[in-house]
Amino acid sequence: MPAPPADPGHDPHHGQEKDMTDIAFIGLGIMGSPMAVHLAKAGHQVAGYNLTPDRTKPLVAAGGRAASSIADAVDGAEVVCVMVPDSPEVQEVLTAEDGVFANARQGALVIDFSSIRPDVTVDLAVTAKEQGFRLLDAPVSGGEAGAVNAALSIMVGGDAADFEAAKPLFDVVGKTIVHVGANGSGQTVKAANQLIVAANIQALAEAVVFLEAYGVDTKAALEVLGGGLAGSKVLDQKKENMLSRSFDPGFRIELHHKDMGIVTSAAREAGVVVPLGALVAQLMASAKASGDGGLDHSALLRGVERLSGLASS
Repeated sequence: MPAPPADPGHDPHHGQEKDMTDIAFIGLGIMGSPMAVHLAKAGHQVAGYNLTPDRTKPLVAAGGRAASSIADAVDGAEVVCVMVPDSPEVQEVLTAEDGVFANARQGALVIDFSSIRPDVTVDLAVTAKEQGFRLLDAPVSGGEAGAVNAALSIMVGGDAADFEAAKPLFDVVGKTIVHVGANGSGQTVKAANQLIVAANIQALAEAVVFLEAYGVDTKAALEVLGGGLAGSKVLDQKKENMLSRSFDPGFRIELHHKDMGIVTSAAREAGVVVPLGALVAQLMASAKASGDGGLDHSALLRGVERLSGLASS
């Protein structure tokens, strides 16, 4: 079967946009579901698959199709999007007998939005090429809010031509989209992102507990801090979680724990010292071990409370 056009949203023979691109979307969780919905609402033909079938409902409501298996989802797809939790799941989705490489059309463009180990991505890219596919690692940042609002930052590793081909689709789900280098580069940049985010969340959590200990109007304090050098997107997006002690997951601690493991392991491989990263990784591990793994990563606040001898809310 011939490869799809270089640009999945453009037909070079007619000089105008195609009505839609056939897309398979594997993994419809907190992030994947709204991303798939945006693609369907943009006019693309999206077949979604998730291990929990009811997760396909929002996509179906947006005009997409619920697939019964990975093989069903990728049947005829020009582009295959993957958004699953960790490296083993990505390997399984792509390389298993009932997976993408065994069932998708030759030449299909595979976009892995998952956050996984850079070395695993590099190996998968080699396998993809050997089997007639093109692979981009395109991890995202922005959490559930970014996915819902189509405002994600997307850091993309892979061939520049494949990046250009995928750009119209990235534009549907993201706001800041940057090609950062060869395969694996996207995952490396995402690891750095997770290091910065974790350190910011931990610092914000400590500041909140500190302010509360002195009886300060914490909401007012965070407002003024947000207008100065201490301001950050983390403060903007996570302060309400901390003030209200509402930790419904936008991005779960157990996933950030996984990402910090990637950071510390990759740093060790490169011979780079990340002392703050190592500390935050341990604090994230402590939160998970304390039963907070299913909560939003802003629940690092609970760890600060525990260390301070305060009852966690």
